[in-house]
Amino acid sequence: QVQLVESGGGLVQAGGSLRLSCAASGSTFTNYGMGWFRQAPGKEREFVTSISRSGGSTNYADSVKGRFTISRDNAKNTVYLQMSSLKPEDTAVYYCAARRGLTSIFQSAFNYWGQGTQVTVSS
Repeated sequence: QVQLVESGGGLVQAGGSLRLSCAASGSTFTNYGMGWFRQAPGKEREFVTSISRSGGSTNYADSVKGRFTISRDNAKNTVYLQMSSLKPEDTAVYYCAARRGLTSIFQSAFNYWGQGTQVTVSS
């Protein structure tokens, strides 16, 4: 099993940037495709981005494409989400997720989840 701990959330003004981190432990990090999902108040949790085990393949939701960048450092067992040009509609709890093997854009495919970190973007 893998344990995931997110950090880096906070309050930022619209147009600003923030970097989230997700530290993994308990298992071989390179066995897992990783993803970020988010849940805004009153809404369903949605896919944001995902990255393959090697980091060579990524996917993005249309709503964040060109503004968010996912990356991973396999030496540090950490996946990052760099968020730029933030908008109020990006306000949500952001969750890191892991899936053994190939990554996915579907949250039902992910077996392990972090506790989430709040991102609030003020207008």
